[in-house]
Amino acid sequence: MARIPYVEPENAAPAVREVLDQLPVKLNIFKVMAHAETNFRPLLRLGTSILGQQKLEARLRELAILRVAKLSDAEYEWVQHVPIAKHVGVTDAQVEALERGDLQADAFGELEQVLLRFTDEVVQEVGPSDATFAAASKHLSNREIVELVIAIGFYMTVARLMETVRIDLDPPAGTAVVDEVSRRS
Repeated sequence: MARIPYVEPENAAPAVREVLDQLPVKLNIFKVMAHAETNFRPLLRLGTSILGQQKLEARLRELAILRVAKLSDAEYEWVQHVPIAKHVGVTDAQVEALERGDLQADAFGELEQVLLRFTDEVVQEVGPSDATFAAASKHLSNREIVELVIAIGFYMTVARLMETVRIDLDPPAGTAVVDEVSRRS
């Protein structure tokens, strides 16, 4: 059971209820975020822009998110993003390798290995080494590098929120959230 109660739409402040009512799936993470009334809408906007408006390829974004989930022991994030990752082209072999922590698996190409190393270093060391940054710069534009760091940071924040409040697992929402983001973009 979560350490704090979930904000239910019927008990929410009007501005929060309006946002909750617009969500395609009422996931527990959203009902926890809703406690931060003034941050709720901006957090969702940032998450929406990451999922639907970045130049960074969705497949690469999801590999980074899954790696953040594993490094953060954030089962909720993992459960919700595996279906999204598969939907955007992450393979079963890649998911299995990430689950094992095998970043050198044959399932990953050079760019993917660099991206995963970059993600590890941002999560664990605050930023990538010069060598990792240079390797990433061979494959990603400046915009994509900044977007990658923003995605990593956002999902680190979400993972820490989930783990701090010990959020209850929801069944996987599949692609409902990203489908809605795509519809609105």
